[in-house]
Amino acid sequence: MKWQIGDVTITQFVEIETYGGKEYILPQATPEALRKIDWLCPHFADEAGRIRMSIHSFLVETPTRRIIVDTGMGNDKQNRAQPTWNGRKGPFLAQLAAAGCPPDTIDTVLCTHMHVDHVGWNTVLSEGRWIPTFPNARYLMGRVEFDHWKKVREPGLAAIFDDSVRPVADAGLVDLIDAGHHVCDEFDVIATPGHSPGHFSVHVRSKDEDALLIGDVAHHPCQMVHGDWCSTIDFDPAQTIRTRNALFSRFAGTPTRILAGHFVGGTIVRDGDVFRMAM
Repeated sequence: MKWQIGDVTITQFVEIETYGGKEYILPQATPEALRKIDWLCPHFADEAGRIRMSIHSFLVETPTRRIIVDTGMGNDKQNRAQPTWNGRKGPFLAQLAAAGCPPDTIDTVLCTHMHVDHVGWNTVLSEGRWIPTFPNARYLMGRVEFDHWKKVREPGLAAIFDDSVRPVADAGLVDLIDAGHHVCDEFDVIATPGHSPGHFSVHVRSKDEDALLIGDVAHHPCQMVHGDWCSTIDFDPAQTIRTRNALFSRFAGTPTRILAGHFVGGTIVRDGDVFRMAM
C-alpha cells in the first residue's frame, strides 16, 4: 500500500501477513472478544473473529530523504523463536528495487525498537558474515534501546542483536539518538516507551497533512477499545498503557493517518470513553 502525505510518499512492504494465531501476543483478543467490536471486520479481523496482523516495513520518501522505518524479519536469520522466521527467503530487497529504491539509494534507516521483527533487514548474509543491507545509510537507533539490548545475553535475544544490530554498529553506521532528533523537516521522532525500553514513534508532516508511524505502541486496533490489553512481550505494561492512552488522546479527532508496526489504518476518533479507527 502507498500513501501521499503532502510531499512525502509512504510505501508499505509486507513481509508476513496472518489471520489468527496471535493469541500469544494478545491473549485477551479472543475471537469472542473481537466479534464484539464490529468495526474491526473486515480490515482488522475476519467474521470469525480471527485477528489480522502483518509484519512490514515502511519506505518514507521526503523531498530530501529516503528512509526505511523498521526492517522486518530479514532473510537467512537463525535462532528465532518461531520456526517460520528461520532461514527466510523473502523478496523485500527486490520489491524495494522495483519501487525505484535499491538498497544503496537508502540514506536513513530508523528502528522504532529492536525486537526481532523490526531489525531483520538491517543486515544481509554475505560470504558467511552479516553485513549492513544499506551501506550508504545512517542507522538511527534509540540510545536507551541500544544500551538495553546490547547487555542482554539470553541466547535467543542475543542472537537478534548479534546478527542484526551489532554488525551495523561495528561498521560505524549507527547514530544513537534521543526523542526529538532532527532527521528532516517532515520527520519527527517521538518517545513512546513501554513496549520496549526506548521505543520511538515517528510523526510525518507535510503541507498540513500528517501520518503517525506508531511501531508497537499497539499491536492491533482492538487496543483502541481495550487500552489495558497488553502484549505478552511488553517491557513495562503499565507504561505501555499510559503511552498508548496519551498518544491516542493526542491524535484522536485529527486527520492523522495511523500506520503501526503490524497494521495500517485510517484515523483515530473517540468512541465514548474509548477510541476506534475510522477508515
